[in-house]
Amino acid sequence: MKSSILALALIAGTCLSVPAWSQEMMETVVVTGMRAETDPNLVPHVYLLHRADHLITKVTVVCDTRDPSKRRQELRETLRSMIREAARSGTISLGVGDEIVADLTERMLDKVIQPDARADTSRATVIIKTRVSKDDMFDDATARIERFIEAIPKAGRTEILRDDRWDLTIVGPEQYRAAVIAKVAEDAKATADLFGPDYVVRIEGLQHPIAWYQKGPLDLALYIPYVLTVTPP
Repeated sequence: MKSSILALALIAGTCLSVPAWSQEMMETVVVTGMRAETDPNLVPHVYLLHRADHLITKVTVVCDTRDPSKRRQELRETLRSMIREAARSGTISLGVGDEIVADLTERMLDKVIQPDARADTSRATVIIKTRVSKDDMFDDATARIERFIEAIPKAGRTEILRDDRWDLTIVGPEQYRAAVIAKVAEDAKATADLFGPDYVVRIEGLQHPIAWYQKGPLDLALYIPYVLTVTPP
């Protein structure tokens, strides 16, 4: 039993000394309101509580100016206004993407502007993000985004239509692997101590990636779907 606990502690210690995370590992991942696991039996009770990095919502910037070139120009002007206002705000940033959100830049404008279902309409889909602080309430974060949308200067016949959904993001979830494993090791040791020195604890599944579920309006529970067993020697 002691050797198994020691091995787990060494695993946790090794993970704690990982090198700096690369840019690829620090991707902004969208977290839906649904649990990551459909089967509740696969979700262990050990988790790391983590405040989401951003609250986000999706907006569609649409324009139905009849002249195609003018329509595209108006959309570009409105998108540029959004980028400028976000840079000035200090609390808002813009992105594109579904599961992984990349930063929106002016060089992307021609790519994000797409034909709409109607022949005389074009659109661009943009993610609006606000960073979540430890003292934020859900209403505080949503209000920042709503104020930002209302303040955007809109060119010509451009409109900004917000989706009803709010989502959370986490940046580079795998960077929390060491902290989650440390909590698993602590719980495993406490569990083994309850049974006594003649019992062996075994843990399987720590090779799985970090998973999560929403723990509160702005909080996430990060975990690894492991299985712990305690057996006689």
